[in-house]
Amino acid sequence: MNPKVYSIAAHRGFADALVAGLVPRYSEGELGLARLTLLLPSRRAVRTVTEAFVRHSGSTDKPGMLLPRMAVVGDLDLDETLGPLLDPLGAADIPPAADPTRRWLRLAHYLREVEGAEAGKGAALLRRAWELGRTMDRLLVEGIAPLDLMSERVIGIVGDLAGHWTDNTRTFLKVQQYWIAELAERGEIDAPERRNRLFEHAAEAWRAAPPSYPIVAAGVTSASPALAELLRVVSALPGGSVVLPDFDLALAGDVWEELGVAGKPEHAEEPPFGRSDAVTHPQYHLKLLLNRMGIAREEVSAWHRSGYGASPAERSTVISNLFLPPRASAAWVGLPAEKRRLSGVRLMESTHPEQEAQAIAVLIREALEVPERRVALMTPDRGLAGRVVAHLTRWGIEADDTAGRPLAQTAAGRLMLLLAEVLAEQAAPVPLIALLVHPLAGGGEGRARWLEAARKLDLALRGPRPGAGLASLGQIAGQEKLDAWWAGVDAVLTPLFALREGEPLEAMLGVLVDAAEALCGEAIWAGADGRSLSALVEELRAAAGSAGTLFDPRELHAMLRDAMDRVSVRPPWGGHPRVSIYGLLEARMSRADLVICGGLVEGVWPASPSQDALLPPAVLRALGVPGADFRIGLAAHDLAAALGAPEVVLSWALRDAGGPVIPSRFVLRVKALLGEQVERHVESEALRLARMIDDAPPVAGHPRPQPMPSAEQRRVDLAVTGLDRLRGDPYEFYANAILRLRKLDALDAEPSAAWKGEVAHRILEDWHKAGEPVDGLHAIAQAVLTEKNAHPLMRALWWPRLSEALKTFHKLVLEHKTAGRKVVASEAWGDMRYRDIRIHGRADRIDQLPDGALAVVDYKTGSPPTPKRVEEGFALQLGLIALIAQAGGFKDMQGREIAGIADKFEYWSMAKKKDAIGYTTTPLKEGKKRSGIEPDDFLPETERYLNDALDRWILGKEPFTARLNPELGSYADYDQLMRLDEWITSLGTRERRESAGEDAA
Repeated sequence: MNPKVYSIAAHRGFADALVAGLVPRYSEGELGLARLTLLLPSRRAVRTVTEAFVRHSGSTDKPGMLLPRMAVVGDLDLDETLGPLLDPLGAADIPPAADPTRRWLRLAHYLREVEGAEAGKGAALLRRAWELGRTMDRLLVEGIAPLDLMSERVIGIVGDLAGHWTDNTRTFLKVQQYWIAELAERGEIDAPERRNRLFEHAAEAWRAAPPSYPIVAAGVTSASPALAELLRVVSALPGGSVVLPDFDLALAGDVWEELGVAGKPEHAEEPPFGRSDAVTHPQYHLKLLLNRMGIAREEVSAWHRSGYGASPAERSTVISNLFLPPRASAAWVGLPAEKRRLSGVRLMESTHPEQEAQAIAVLIREALEVPERRVALMTPDRGLAGRVVAHLTRWGIEADDTAGRPLAQTAAGRLMLLLAEVLAEQAAPVPLIALLVHPLAGGGEGRARWLEAARKLDLALRGPRPGAGLASLGQIAGQEKLDAWWAGVDAVLTPLFALREGEPLEAMLGVLVDAAEALCGEAIWAGADGRSLSALVEELRAAAGSAGTLFDPRELHAMLRDAMDRVSVRPPWGGHPRVSIYGLLEARMSRADLVICGGLVEGVWPASPSQDALLPPAVLRALGVPGADFRIGLAAHDLAAALGAPEVVLSWALRDAGGPVIPSRFVLRVKALLGEQVERHVESEALRLARMIDDAPPVAGHPRPQPMPSAEQRRVDLAVTGLDRLRGDPYEFYANAILRLRKLDALDAEPSAAWKGEVAHRILEDWHKAGEPVDGLHAIAQAVLTEKNAHPLMRALWWPRLSEALKTFHKLVLEHKTAGRKVVASEAWGDMRYRDIRIHGRADRIDQLPDGALAVVDYKTGSPPTPKRVEEGFALQLGLIALIAQAGGFKDMQGREIAGIADKFEYWSMAKKKDAIGYTTTPLKEGKKRSGIEPDDFLPETERYLNDALDRWILGKEPFTARLNPELGSYADYDQLMRLDEWITSLGTRERRESAGEDAA
């Protein structure tokens, strides 16, 4: 019987055209369409065709209809299995399929056996095993037996290649043989091989005894040999037919030939894929399918119906011209305007991805203004899809991204990964706090108390990382009075830290699951993401137990992330009924009134072709496996199908997060085909509206902040380090001392200059309190660095400078000691009442000189203040400490009040001066210094500046003006609060104008 193969052109709308033709053909009789069996490529296609039947039913006078039976062929790209029609219980003679997860783990085991230590370990080894399994599946889908890899042609090709390809091929063959032997022992076969055998089983059964019910295969484009043979059988059945999507019947014969041999070489000794094959053409995989079915192009007929919302018929001709292969595209020069016209197609070029997402959201919102109009966004860029979904919420539009999200990015998956990351990083602050404040952690009635405790611990852990493990965290929790709460957290995490390298992976996963349930309860398994996580974990546990996999707990996080990234969590249906957001696989066979193709840049659509990591391209070509560019042709076919919609927008951005990008080759083809007409197809209105959304109306410039707190609010304590802040930037003092706002360090922060200063102060304090032992300073320094858990790299880089500075200080202190000068206080806190205001601060060191006077010392890890800065009334910390000491505000290391008047003021710096690291200097005018305050005038001047500050701000009425002295160096902790960037520029302009006016006067 002659085969019955049909094609639905791109402009007709595949699903609706299919239904429009099936209903009149198969709806006679009592059961009507219910007797028909449809073979569809995926579950998504089943849903698409079902919706088309519903639309068709609503457009007729019939009250309803019985839908046909829809069987899924199973899309390998979507990780789908065959439906029960093609995998019947009667196929018991076909061995069961091996568990793919167990195979993955066993391949890793064999890789280690073949390559030894060179195979790697942990997650890296498992990644290689996954790639190896993908290559095996790729060969099995094409029906290539392991013996084919031993053919003389393949061996000859491998021998001529570079050494790494030879080694990779040899490793692949050895591992494959180990796995085949294990399969034989277990009586199993690989899943793709079983799929091929089931196709063969169905083909033989239907060929021998054609079914009494009609069978139609629709939308199936996979060109695997076994499936192609099944489709051939279906096309020859009495009630059977095959309907291909977007097959170009109008393509000229010479162009069809230019596509290449496509799996059908003229001579048996030639490879089935020629080097000149146009594998990137959208019709190439359909030619490959027809060749493998044994059907000539002339035997394909046009489908007799159009679908709902079909576009003009000339659209298919233009699409055909658009994708002409290289030689045939020379015909563009002579194409008349009507064969170039893409009416209804617009081009939208955005500056960056955020603008593109905003403009696409505007287009979708506009489309929904038209009743019953459907709109779809097609993009392989998951980031773009996510941004569009977020923008649509502005108008209350809930759009589901049906391509789904990787399990690792969902709430349940993220929590499991955080548990593994806490284990891998020995309870480092960042993953620990992220785990404790995770939305699923500590749920239930006690959630508020749980979060309060977690946030207290968060604040306590700010700054450089504490010691590794749970013990140091327990001490910090105790200091914060969180003992009871931390006991519960510790009970959850302790079993994880008991895991050791070489334990079974199954047991590790069990401990991880127990910890997740103890932390979250049953909430971890709720929702679509929880169910996906549960299925993944159970698969991994069962496979690991059967495979006998041993693992390193420190690698658990990386292994789980790789596994979760391969699992897509698709949302349950329930979004907006007229808005769809698809990936390329999910969009096949779908149709809308407006289709927006987003992310049309090279490397995204089409994706960059990835070479097989194990077998060289020449070997794959000789074996009959399509090359890496084959998927570019599939991406082109997806775009060709999308271009058949009534209205289409092709969208791309000129840059991504990493820098400029190149528009897709498909976009460049569209522009080249349109020629001079391209300007008429530019979409600019959506971009304009998107910019208007972000362009807020202009507002007046923010004035320079000048807060005026009340007299009571002004009366605050003044720190010795706060006088500089008060005089230099009163607003900063206001935010710090009156509003009591503090900058928070980051979790696991890099050691800052302040942290280094604290460590240096602590080292010298401990040394002084220990009696300044001659050989003890460096030992104390190492002990303090260990206690502070200094990072090894920072410790190695900073230690040489710190060590040299400590040597200098050590020498100076001992020399002073010999001369009768002794340290009486170190890191001492003191205060005094001055004009009824408390002045307080910490003295780094106070020495008593031989004549009984005091010397005030301040340590600096960097350069100390200059005498000129002190003369200007800043950096008066030493003078204030001396005033407090003069008032009896400090006590010595024995707890006795320090009495005396200071007449020596020194900075001890750890910076480099000349050839030495570490030196002492005074901020006063001594010796040959040309600037500074005379020593006898220092304390009176300090007191004068103190009184001036108290009179103006703390006891006065002057506003706390922001950046009163802009040229004075200041911390940037409060710049955002004072909105510095909004007024500092206008301030500079105004001051220049005022200065110019004074000069003119």
